[in-house]
Amino acid sequence: MLRIGEKQTLVVEKAVPMGVYLKEKEASEEAQGNEEHVLLPRTQVPEKAEVGDEVEVFLYKDSEDRPIATRKEPKLTLHEVGYLTVKDVGRIGAFLDWGLDKDLLLPFHEQPRDQRVQKGQSILCAVYLDKSGRLAATMNVYPWLSQDSPYHKGDEVHGTVYETSENFGRFVAVDDKYSGLIPKKELVRELKVGDKVTARVRQVRPDGKLDLTLREPIADQMNTDAQIIWKSMQENGGSLPFTDKADPELIRSKMQMSKAQFKRAVGHLLKEGKISIEEDGIHAK
Repeated sequence: MLRIGEKQTLVVEKAVPMGVYLKEKEASEEAQGNEEHVLLPRTQVPEKAEVGDEVEVFLYKDSEDRPIATRKEPKLTLHEVGYLTVKDVGRIGAFLDWGLDKDLLLPFHEQPRDQRVQKGQSILCAVYLDKSGRLAATMNVYPWLSQDSPYHKGDEVHGTVYETSENFGRFVAVDDKYSGLIPKKELVRELKVGDKVTARVRQVRPDGKLDLTLREPIADQMNTDAQIIWKSMQENGGSLPFTDKADPELIRSKMQMSKAQFKRAVGHLLKEGKISIEEDGIHAK
């Protein structure tokens, strides 16, 4: 069976003016006499190719939706995840350079609604077959991310944000191939699709997916947060106009940390004798 989007080793069936037709090396008994074949254009035919010779090719569809073979190497094959560059943006989506003569379509509905891609941008995407059996690209790489990463709790990892959710947090492709999530409560700064992140593994779920955090280990994080608070106080005349009893959303918007983080760091500064806490806010001594 000829498989669109994959590499296959086929054999030369016959030569024609346009190139050569290729077919499977060994057709099943059911397919005898009704074998599929595909054209390898003349510019792609190896020198001195003869009937019966084996040729490794990649199969896709041309501009008229006909299966066609190429010996060129695509940057991504079916269900692979990786980076491609946007060559142009048209009426139905963006066109990506994937190493073949025909660019790969990234439809608008496979892009984040609030973050359309731009010409020249390098994006993380995957190759899939659409309902018409044509190869296309999607920025929703989740279905093709692996859940068998080598990482454990506490490990530092690197990845790319590929989806944002107000309910769940930020979905991350760790090493651009493993499934990870930064839960909403672990977001200490705003992240958008395409952002590169360095995080720690908070837990490995039973299904193998990684829960991540942008926070440092508690002791290190507390020192970092205390420095942030102290710097903010110095920039505001030595005071903050709220205390650790303030609304969690106010603390998050002003300090980019959770209320629990803020309380720990304030307690640390208080213990060091650097601050006092009054009804109207926190003041440097």
